[in-house]
Amino acid sequence: MSMALPSPAAPLQEACRRTSRRQGMMLGGMALLLLALMIGDLATGPSALPLQTLITALFAGPDGDDRMNAIILWQLRMPQTLLGAIVGGCLGLAGLKMQTILDNPLASPFTLGFSAAAGFGAALAILLGGLIAVPLYLLTPLAAFVMTLIACAMVYAVAMMRGAGPAILVLAGTAVMFFFQSLQALMQFLASPEVLQQIVFWLFGSLLKATWQGVAIAGGILAVALPWALCHAWQLTMLRLGEANAASLGLKVERLRRQSFIMVALLTAAAVSFVGTIGFIGLIAPHLARALVGEDHRLSLPLSALSGAVLLIAASLIGKVISPGGALPVGIVTAIAGVPVLFGLVLHQGRERVR
Repeated sequence: MSMALPSPAAPLQEACRRTSRRQGMMLGGMALLLLALMIGDLATGPSALPLQTLITALFAGPDGDDRMNAIILWQLRMPQTLLGAIVGGCLGLAGLKMQTILDNPLASPFTLGFSAAAGFGAALAILLGGLIAVPLYLLTPLAAFVMTLIACAMVYAVAMMRGAGPAILVLAGTAVMFFFQSLQALMQFLASPEVLQQIVFWLFGSLLKATWQGVAIAGGILAVALPWALCHAWQLTMLRLGEANAASLGLKVERLRRQSFIMVALLTAAAVSFVGTIGFIGLIAPHLARALVGEDHRLSLPLSALSGAVLLIAASLIGKVISPGGALPVGIVTAIAGVPVLFGLVLHQGRERVR
């Protein structure tokens, strides 16, 4: 009686199944963590809502019998929480795409000047809002997107002069960041005291002025960008093998880079134009995603978006706990928390090069 020998590929298949289960658990766990943080964010604020009251007002809807709690939840806190999750997702997704196409672990919309360009565009819209017959909630994201596209064009134009290498793109992005930060300072110098107050508060990066229009616009952009990115997941994963190797396998690197730059510009504008400049989310979230699921962009793209949303909602919750009477702007929280993380990344990269 002969016994069937186990297939040599069986251990490899079992290892792949275990890896897939672990990666699926990471995605599910991050989604559950985001849900828990969003519930905590909804329940926290100047007028605390007990969990039972929150659940009752949530299921009663915006026209519930308890008008005060309905207004607090559906007109004030819900837009802030949803927009925070959407903006974090936009920044996390944009950060991973930038780090991939530039092959630089320190690339992000903030460090390469895209956030500064979008910030300048939004500040310009605030300054000129009364002179243009366009609603401010539409003019602000439009101006931010246009300025971000201009920043992309400047970075790419500089890079094309010497060949579009990742190192040149990073250096050009740094120069663009300082340029648009200078223009932001000029806007503040020229603005009246009332407009200056709006611009400065907006540049802090805050969710307090979130609206349902902002949720709809930014959410629509993220809903388009994430599926587009997933359709190119294999190409982005291939690019992690190196530009030369990817090109030898048939990948059109320059076309993918141009398309990705435009998508990053759209995501950055969607994030910055509604809540202001928020740093480090687009830098930290991709590293967290890759640490959990590796370089497969089919998984790291959605996980990076989820990680960005988790980080931003956590910053919002921390800001409310630190300053219960008036929530500390999330941009300040992410900047303070992000600096030590940035130092850690720099030191880690230094150790990797030594090895």
